[in-house]
Amino acid sequence: MNKLNYKDYIGSVNFSEEDGVFWGKILGISDSISYEGDSVESLTADFREAVDEYIEICDEYQKELVNSTFSICLSPETYNAAFLYARQKGLPLNVYIEDTIRTNLFA
Repeated sequence: MNKLNYKDYIGSVNFSEEDGVFWGKILGISDSISYEGDSVESLTADFREAVDEYIEICDEYQKELVNSTFSICLSPETYNAAFLYARQKGLPLNVYIEDTIRTNLFA
């Protein structure tokens, strides 16, 4: 997947052949913020402007910047095994899952 990075935000990169324009959305936030451009340079500039504006608005309204929750669907077998393993370790399931993700991402 093509993506843009700026100030710890990630943005998607798409191209509409019909409109002849690049476009994308800021990923990993609960709001829907999009940007566009007729070249890679203008798309990147509009993405950065969108991020800066999003940060300003969040600061103004004291809104949390990044959505830190997500939902996943697990099979009953996987859920039960993970739940029991976390309990044996004395951890809530969400802490066990976060630890597992961190271990694999930052190893």
